[in-house]
Amino acid sequence: MKANSAPRSPEPRPLAAGRPAHRFAWRRTFRVLALLVLATVPGACVTPAAQQDPPSVADAPPTGTLSGNYLAGRQAQRNHDLGRAAEFVDAALKQDPENLQLLRRAFLLNLIEGRMDKAMVSARQLIERQPDNSHQAHILLGIDALRRGDYDTARRELADLPGTGVAGLLGPLLNAWVEAGAGNTDSALRALAALNHRDGLKTMHDMHAAALNDLGGRQAAAKDLYAGLAANQGGHSLRVTILRGNLLQRMGEPEAARAVYDTYENGNPGTTFLDPAYASLKADRTPPPEIATAADGAAEGLFGLASSLGRQNASETALLFGREALYLRPNFPAAQILVAGLLEADDRLEAANTVYAAIDRTSPFSPAARIKVASNLDRMDRTDEAVAELEALARAYPERTDALAEMGDILRRRERFTEAVKAYDRVFERIPVLEKQHWSLLYSRGMSLERSKDWPRAEADFLKALAFEPDQPYVLNYLGYSWVEKGKNLDQAQAMIKRAVSLRPNDGYIVDSLGWVYYRLGMVDEAVKELERAVELRPQDPTINDHLGDAYWRVGRRLEARFQWQRALTLDPEPDLVAEIRRKVQGGAPVVPVPPTANSAAAN
Repeated sequence: MKANSAPRSPEPRPLAAGRPAHRFAWRRTFRVLALLVLATVPGACVTPAAQQDPPSVADAPPTGTLSGNYLAGRQAQRNHDLGRAAEFVDAALKQDPENLQLLRRAFLLNLIEGRMDKAMVSARQLIERQPDNSHQAHILLGIDALRRGDYDTARRELADLPGTGVAGLLGPLLNAWVEAGAGNTDSALRALAALNHRDGLKTMHDMHAAALNDLGGRQAAAKDLYAGLAANQGGHSLRVTILRGNLLQRMGEPEAARAVYDTYENGNPGTTFLDPAYASLKADRTPPPEIATAADGAAEGLFGLASSLGRQNASETALLFGREALYLRPNFPAAQILVAGLLEADDRLEAANTVYAAIDRTSPFSPAARIKVASNLDRMDRTDEAVAELEALARAYPERTDALAEMGDILRRRERFTEAVKAYDRVFERIPVLEKQHWSLLYSRGMSLERSKDWPRAEADFLKALAFEPDQPYVLNYLGYSWVEKGKNLDQAQAMIKRAVSLRPNDGYIVDSLGWVYYRLGMVDEAVKELERAVELRPQDPTINDHLGDAYWRVGRRLEARFQWQRALTLDPEPDLVAEIRRKVQGGAPVVPVPPTANSAAAN
């Protein structure tokens, strides 16, 4: 961080103004161990650990040899390119159709990719060849039969699932919804009861028992079960909030429904996902059932399992169940968001955007999905397309701020600071009263203003952010460092950065700021100590290594200084920093003038 450069901090993560404040809280509904799944899916798509990344096979066609297709499929899978992996394995299977390992792999890959027609062909072949060891195949065919309303076939497919592992969880759940589809509510509840006796699954049991009672016309029982969930959990996830409120509205209890929605909104200020529910209350309109069919209910269970597994980093198995949920209920925004997010986490951005774009534009989830589309477009270096998508979204929802805030963030990260400021200014125009949660938006605009050379406005934003969050370390760091660079408020600036370090002692960027401030104030021994620690925390950062080289030079450790500068050159620094470091390797660090008012700061 040389003179007139900006302090670096991690990207601020708190929510900007107007963004939904929840973190897809419905995922907390289920507590299922990923080991249950992995124990039931033999050889299933687990990426080997600690392997060097192989070359990409994304653009290669299936080869003419069995071994070539098999190895290419394994490599594509390691690269998380499961679509291409499925193509290679399918090609290998055509060449060796009796190979049971290839058949099983093809089944799982096509299922994970949502290629249900191909997956079901493989499922039937697996069951024919290994009827007692093809539980996932039976589950898929049972789900297909449930989807078609063929409950007798669904019963047969799901009848002999083992009572352990994921099959022991899905068996009772899916069988319950099969019985519900056949109109047998009592049988459905008896099937589901197996979950009530397993550790950690009471919440799942009670939620589905409520939904089963609701679908079977036993609304009073459903109401009591939802109320019990709230009492036992100290509140509801978003998903259960929607289900319970929907039931209360259909029972003619709008005020009770409003209280349920308000409780969730009070804990998640700024959420927009309940907007349709509030709109129906305002219009005195009875909404349709949230779970209208047995297939909807089974999809709800598969979604919950996928969500739980996704949190536990079992992403491929989570994707498998997410795809099955969408097969049962294609227009299921919560599951679409989940599946797209899993694809996005594997850097499959085009595939993720396809799923996000399929969400119904009338859904309250659509704006958040479109923002994710824009973010992914930017990650693919299609920034202008991302900005155009966000601009269209901002026009479509003139009361919302999230699209404009995301636009500002994208432009700031792309160092288009003047444009970023304009986007943030538009956000503030839509906020009637600034509140505490807006500190991160002030911080983001402040950074953009500072980099646009508009310091007075930037300083005002930083100070306002600190008024809302006095101990926010990134704001303390940024403002304190900027003051030191400008030679003003040095005592206060030094205290602010020390406070930031005390709040984030293992943040290499903030520790680097403190070390560099000491350097700028002429406190070189203290600078060396802090910068050495910063390098330990961020050893691969070229700027921090460069700073340590400067400090070593100032204290007379010339060989070590040149070593640090040479090391910084190997860490892919920015071009302007490369030229500066090379000059120092030849001629040493230039003398940095100490601010005239630094003596009092140094004395403290």
